Amino acid sequence: MNYTRSVFLVWLVCSCIGVVAQPAHADTAGYLRDIRIELQKKWPANRTINLVFHGHSVPAGYGRTPEVNIFDSYPYQVLRRLKQLYPYAVINVIVTAIGGENSTQGAQRFEKEVLIHRPDVLFIDYALNDRKIGLQKAKENMEDMIHKALQQNIPVILLTPSADVNVPLLQAHNELEQFADQIRQLAAKYGVGLADSYSMFRQVEEKGEDIHVYMAQSNHPNAMGHALIAAEIMRYFQP
Repeated sequence: MNYTRSVFLVWLVCSCIGVVAQPAHADTAGYLRDIRIELQKKWPANRTINLVFHGHSVPAGYGRTPEVNIFDSYPYQVLRRLKQLYPYAVINVIVTAIGGENSTQGAQRFEKEVLIHRPDVLFIDYALNDRKIGLQKAKENMEDMIHKALQQNIPVILLTPSADVNVPLLQAHNELEQFADQIRQLAAKYGVGLADSYSMFRQVEEKGEDIHVYMAQSNHPNAMGHALIAAEIMRYFQP
């Protein structure tokens, strides 16, 4: 039984019998161990690894709208970094993200347009746009997608929102922080991976740097901003 399935079943059993455990999102060392092993294999023992990135305009690569800078986006920055670490690996990056979409729309097309790609790892990034639908509906949508992925033994990595320059990141309980906290809680509840994009951008402001340097427009990162997100994701892929 793989790591993802084991964590999900432990959570399910504990919930049913009323056991309260300290939640924690998946650890970076153990969560994708099987995938890292596959990435190290050489032909003819290797196989294609499908990384599926689901979400809104940020993973889709939108910069200054309507420009779409695919090769600056974090899915492709992750691909470049992975190929440096794993030169023999065959890796498909599949982006199912749509600009302007929220998790309601993403959940509606999840089975037909996401799971159909048979992800080896699934990344979900909707929190930035989910402000339009509110915390409760966003939680319901995210849990729906998480459940469906875990039922198929697909490892999931949830992303907290990237920056919006109109939101004061250093202000306690700002709207992005509320969604970031909810994503962290979901990652802990289900024992899935977490890429904390929000914390990376918040650290920029904590250091006194100008957040605009990392942004293509108010709510879309540029290549430097995407690099912050890619670095967070790569913690799960270190050999």
